[in-house]
Amino acid sequence: MLYLFCLLLTVQVQNTGAEVIQWLGPTEYDFGDLPYKKEAYHTFRFKNVSGSPMVIDNVRPSCGCTSLEWQKTPIPADSLADIRIEYDARDKGYFRKSIRVFVSGQRKAEKLWIEGFVIAPDE
Repeated sequence: MLYLFCLLLTVQVQNTGAEVIQWLGPTEYDFGDLPYKKEAYHTFRFKNVSGSPMVIDNVRPSCGCTSLEWQKTPIPADSLADIRIEYDARDKGYFRKSIRVFVSGQRKAEKLWIEGFVIAPDE
């Protein structure tokens, strides 16, 4: 039943051709300087502006150093939701990573960016 509901939502959103997500802040985040081997977190918030429930099909980071959390159930129209990013600062130096957000009924992924600089401890 849930599969059929999601399939119908996908077809409905595909037919609109309109914007599905409105980001409620920048789609890039700069962590600044991070301590080596410490996790850092950031939450990107968005609103479903499609006029009907929508689903985040998948969220893919560009590296294994980033883990993600997002709502896997349908997000009602005009509702807010979050994508939480955890970056594991295990590599020293500058980083810039992308996160692709795949939304039901939308061919092109939304793209988020994180960046920063991992500072090595004094040795």
